[in-house]
Amino acid sequence: MSTRTLKILCAVSILLNIFLLGAAIGGAVWVRARHPMIGAGSIRVAGSDLPRDERRAFRRALRDARLEMRPTAMAGRQARDDAATLLNAPTLDQAKLGNALSRIRAADIAIRAHVEARAISFAATLPPADRAKLAQGIEQRRARAAAMATETQP
Repeated sequence: MSTRTLKILCAVSILLNIFLLGAAIGGAVWVRARHPMIGAGSIRVAGSDLPRDERRAFRRALRDARLEMRPTAMAGRQARDDAATLLNAPTLDQAKLGNALSRIRAADIAIRAHVEARAISFAATLPPADRAKLAQGIEQRRARAAAMATETQP
């Protein structure tokens, strides 16, 4: 091999190693920042400190509640598609857009209310110590959200 080829291979190797090191550091920071579940709702995250069996039952109850609301979720997705279509139209029909946004909001509220009702029913079956863990999880989530809100303010 020529020295030019070796230099190119060495440069590529160094760049690849830097990329991998950055990914490893980023992953470690993410894990240390306690981001256990991407996109999980605050109720589900609040249950992450429950004992293993209760945590699984809690997540199952929340998943079942969301599955029961699948038709409502589909209606919300359709309303979002409708809103996007209306926003992309050459002329904005404000009444139709307002209606689509109302349907989105109604679907979101209905789903959240149903899931929260299921969480309440489940919490009623827990012993006081586990309910305290659930409360602590909710408070930690709230504190984390408040901290993030203050970090993003100018």
